[in-house]
Amino acid sequence: MGRAQHDLSDESWAALRDAWGGCAYCGVTDQRLQRDYVLRTSRGGPYTLENVVPACPSCNASKCNAEVTSWLRRKRLDESAFLLRHLEVRAALALKFRTVTELQGAAGSATPGGSRLGDSGQSAP
Repeated sequence: MGRAQHDLSDESWAALRDAWGGCAYCGVTDQRLQRDYVLRTSRGGPYTLENVVPACPSCNASKCNAEVTSWLRRKRLDESAFLLRHLEVRAALALKFRTVTELQGAAGSATPGGSRLGDSGQSAP
């Protein structure tokens, strides 16, 4: 069995709250937000930037261990709006929180032979 991912730092949690601007599910802004797992850890979901959203206490308690899309439908919340916004937030924050190693790897594989755009074409010694 693989090692669980747990990479949600205080900084990334703050960025998630700011990006959503309120509860990811119902949009409420006047309550303290809690970390909610889109896919619960009990169902194999990781504690990562991609799997955690801010939720008001009411939505977090109501969702409990439910699968997110069926819960949204049952509560008559806008499933498509949540899924689209979740994708947008994930994409924006993934760029912000990429590691230096990931960025170097992406830059090194930008063109055949590992040269980077803007290089003079000369090989490094």
